[in-house]
Amino acid sequence: QVQLVESGGGLVQAGGSLRLSCAASGRTFSSYAMAWFRQAPGKEREFVAAISWNGGSTYYADSVKGRFTISRDNAKNTVYLQMNSLKPEDTGVYYCAGRLGLRVGTQGSEYNYWGQGTQVTVSS
Repeated sequence: QVQLVESGGGLVQAGGSLRLSCAASGRTFSSYAMAWFRQAPGKEREFVAAISWNGGSTYYADSVKGRFTISRDNAKNTVYLQMNSLKPEDTGVYYCAGRLGLRVGTQGSEYNYWGQGTQVTVSS
């Protein structure tokens, strides 16, 4: 089992950047595919980005492709989301999620472990 704790959220102006981190407990972090999801006020949770256990494969929502980068450091049990050229529509609570195994999913239902979330607010 793994526990996930996000950090790095905050308030930023449109066009700015933020880097989110998700620290995982446990010794088997490298066995987990990891992802970021977000939920804006009044909207359903949506997929943002995902990464395979070794970082060899990454996937992005069309809305963030070219602006966001997901990465991981298995030695530090941490996954990151670098967010550049932020837009007001990127505002929301960002959640880190993990699933054991090789499969990388883009649906929330495919992930077993979730963090508490970190708020990202982008002002116009």
